[in-house]
Amino acid sequence: MIRISTSMIFNQGVTNMQARSVELAKTQNQLSNSRRILTPSDDPIASARSLEIEQSQSINLQYQRNTASASTSLSLSENTLTTATTLLQDVKTIAVNAGNGALSSNELKSIGSDLRARYQELIGLANATDGNGQYLFSGYQGSTKPFAETAPGTVAYFGDQGSRLTQITASRQIPVSDSGGDVFQLVKNGNKTFATAATGANTGTAVISPGEVIDPTKWNVAGNSKNFTVKFSVDTQLPPVTTYDIVDNVSGFSLLTGVAAAVTGPYLRTYTDAGNISLKTQAPPDTNATPFDYGAQLAVKGSPATGDTFTVKASTNVDVFATIYSLITAVETATDNPAGNAALANKLNSAMTDVDNSLDNVLRVRATIGSRLNEVDTATSSSQDLVVQYQSTLSGLRDLDYAKAISDLTQQQMVLQAAQQSFAKIQTLSLFNYLQL
Repeated sequence: MIRISTSMIFNQGVTNMQARSVELAKTQNQLSNSRRILTPSDDPIASARSLEIEQSQSINLQYQRNTASASTSLSLSENTLTTATTLLQDVKTIAVNAGNGALSSNELKSIGSDLRARYQELIGLANATDGNGQYLFSGYQGSTKPFAETAPGTVAYFGDQGSRLTQITASRQIPVSDSGGDVFQLVKNGNKTFATAATGANTGTAVISPGEVIDPTKWNVAGNSKNFTVKFSVDTQLPPVTTYDIVDNVSGFSLLTGVAAAVTGPYLRTYTDAGNISLKTQAPPDTNATPFDYGAQLAVKGSPATGDTFTVKASTNVDVFATIYSLITAVETATDNPAGNAALANKLNSAMTDVDNSLDNVLRVRATIGSRLNEVDTATSSSQDLVVQYQSTLSGLRDLDYAKAISDLTQQQMVLQAAQQSFAKIQTLSLFNYLQL
């Protein structure tokens, strides 16, 4: 037999109402916060998963900041090189105009002044910053000014050959800077295999072409010194005949005879105006017992004088600043005579070829920056997709089902009200109500 005391009934009623009140308060709190999970104990597994996703969200947010920063830096680099491209195209146009034989020395000096302004502008572009004081073209050395003119026409590079990296995804670091040496200095001169040039002592009116490589394999053969001089001789007979020799500057031997080069002509090959000069045995007239073929040729146009020489040397790296300064020097020191015009034409041809090479190099770097910008855009798009995915997953884990919550709230209110009414009736029960006095 179980005895139920009045205090037990009261305690049980109070406990029941408190439990219903707690359930009701929890549902009301869920509705006010629009969350199903208010404490980890509400759903430990979903809570743990939510923490993981929130951490991934935080990392993804940092990647978004990184991609935005990378995009800004790369866009500034691309815009700077776009301006440099236009500048180099203008320099080439100016050089073409300077080749007009009708220009006076004073007019050429004015062109030189224009080129000097472009020269200084290009140095300024090479020292551009990203707006935060970091130089765009100094490699790793973001705080180091990359270029400075140490002497007229000599621009030194103080950066390095590296690139600063930014983490844009968990598995990808992207370069956001470039080496100024790679952009503005490591440019092959001439036709990028060899460079031709006239010597300063020439007195004729001949102009040499940049030349071309017909067979790179033959040019790179082990026996090729890649260092030659083409020298001319004009005899005094009527009509005069111009001949030329090709001398290996390393051995001092004539390629045409195979022995020590003769100091004076006539030489074995006869010169033809604008005709090709081949770096290959031509027998006759060549008498060299050892045939040679270096897979290259060049052309000379005009009338060379006796003793005029032209060099053919393997291409080396030149910087765009030196190239533009050589143009400045050429137009400012030009003389108004046939030999002076020829000397200017030779210098202009060499400089314009080197400007073209510099332009190609800048365009190459611009292309790599463009591909990096595309990659950053792709990473940004993927990051934005992840934001939506994370929000959707968190919503599924934590968000409240309003229909169910409102239904539960209504039910809990009804249960609480019933508990309260039951308790009110029970607390009025007493044996004294049934005793007849």
